[in-house]
Order: sequence, then structure tokens, then C-alpha cells
Amino acid sequence: MSESLAAQSYDLLSVTVGDHADRVATIAIERPDARNALNEQVRTELKDAFATAAADDAVRVLVLTGGDGSGAFVAGADVTEFRERDLVEQREASEMPRIYETADELSIPVIARINGHALGGGCELAQACDVRIAQEGAKLGQPEINLGLIPGGGGTQRLPRLVGEGQAMRLILSGELVDATEAAEIGLVDEVCEADAIDERVYDLAGAMAEKSPVALELAKSAVRESSRMGLDAGLEYESELFVQLFATDDKDEGIEAFLDGRDPEFSGE
Repeated sequence: MSESLAAQSYDLLSVTVGDHADRVATIAIERPDARNALNEQVRTELKDAFATAAADDAVRVLVLTGGDGSGAFVAGADVTEFRERDLVEQREASEMPRIYETADELSIPVIARINGHALGGGCELAQACDVRIAQEGAKLGQPEINLGLIPGGGGTQRLPRLVGEGQAMRLILSGELVDATEAAEIGLVDEVCEADAIDERVYDLAGAMAEKSPVALELAKSAVRESSRMGLDAGLEYESELFVQLFATDDKDEGIEAFLDGRDPEFSGE
């Protein structure tokens, strides 16, 4: 039996499972005094919560957000930790996999509920999620250049894949922030919602995903993720192989039978 996410307790995270939609877990970062800045403890707890969610049979979709009292999704890395670090210490802190790779490589879908500013490492964490839904008024960007740094959590690689090289250069080289509406226009976020509508949209989408076969969700996510990392021919071969693999699952049989019977499928994940 897999470990239960709902049974876990964290100092700087809150977790719920099924409160908003069946089989949907929510992880909220709860560090309001620092606007949810990513310090070592938050990163450690997030890694544990991500792994636990992925291994929990009760969880098929994960929503990542900032605590509602913080006014931020994640305002960035905790810059106070950078002050005394030298090159060797930062290299150790940057060893992979970090939270960005952990989020990106989860077998279950991850939706970023961007309920406030997502800056620096927070913007990079959102980029590592599968879908980004932002609240009106949120600001996003990569302001590391203002500190004499560059994005170090994947921003120079994921951001161009989302918005194109020119827009990525604009944001990274200037440190300029964009609001949620502009972020949607350039492709940094997928949707923008008013504050009183974001939960309905996020959890309607998460719930719709969670109704699907968890095996198909995992393989579909993997295939789409690889589309920006493989050449077209290799990607088509990869997709075809994953498609064929699903013909060995009970969920494929259930999905086809339910369609032909005119009923909703009941997927088991097998």
C-alpha cells in the first residue's frame, strides 16, 4: 500500500487530498512572512511531498499553490541564503535533482495555481509544472539579473520553450516583470482567472484529469513533455510506443467498453 499524502505533516506546507475534487491533492507553500520564498526547508519539504503524492494511490492530479495568506505563489529564492555562499557551496546546493526537476518529472499531472507573484525561482517552479493558471494581478518574471545573477532553476531553458527565445531574452536580460494577462499573451501561463473564479477553474480542470486512467495520464504527460526534447521522428516513435503499451492495460479495455456501452468509464489504473 502506498504512503498517504493526507497523513503527512509539514512545517512550511499544507496538504489536502480530495477537498476540492476527487483524487486531486493540493500542496500549498505556507511561508507568508517571506512571501513563500524558497529556502532549503521549503525545498526539502516540497521534494518529500511531491514524491509522496506520486506514490499515493488516492492522488491522480496535484495542484501546487501558495498559501492564501501569503499574497504570493512563490516570490523567489530566499536571497539571504545566497549572501555567504561561495562557488563550492552553491554547486552543492544546485545538485540535481532539485525541486524543479522533481516537479517536472512527476508521473502525475501538476497544475500551478498561481495565486500571486511568481518571481525568480517561483517562476521557474511554475514553468516546471504541466499547466499554469494565474490569478489576475499576479506578476511573473526572472529578476535575477538585478542581483548580478542569471536564472538557475531552469529559466534559461524552460522559458524559451514556452514563450520563444526573443521574449525569454527580454524577460531574463532586463529583469522585467509581466502581469498575468501579458504572461498569458506570450504563453508563460495558460489561463488567467479573476480571484473569485480561480478555484473553480483549477479544480474543474484537475478533476477532469483525475477521472482519466492514471496509466494513460502518465504516458500522455511523458509523450508531450518529450516533444520539446526530441526531434520529430524520435518523438513520433516514442509516442507510438507509448500508445501501443496502453493496449496491455485493463484501463484501455474499460475505456473502450464504456464508450461502446454509452457509460462513464471506471478506471482502475491497471
